[in-house]
Amino acid sequence: MVPVKTTIELDDELFRRSKAEAALRGQSLKDLFTAALRDYLGQTGRLYPERPTGWRSVFGVADADMVEPVDAAVTEAFGRVDPDEWT
Repeated sequence: MVPVKTTIELDDELFRRSKAEAALRGQSLKDLFTAALRDYLGQTGRLYPERPTGWRSVFGVADADMVEPVDAAVTEAFGRVDPDEWT
């Protein structure tokens, strides 16, 4: 495996906490980040979250505060549909 160098941007607090955690473990930041990513990918099996289902998959991913009102309207509208009319 050939290592790849990359640059990431972290907020100050996350950077400081990461650096402190690496120091407590006697690790470099590189080793801490590598272990954290391997652990995360090992638990989830995916780098990206699961794709949305239903109507959300048609429109893509949106912030939760934008999705909630639409989701509520869709749920309310489907609650008024009589399933017997669709058979």
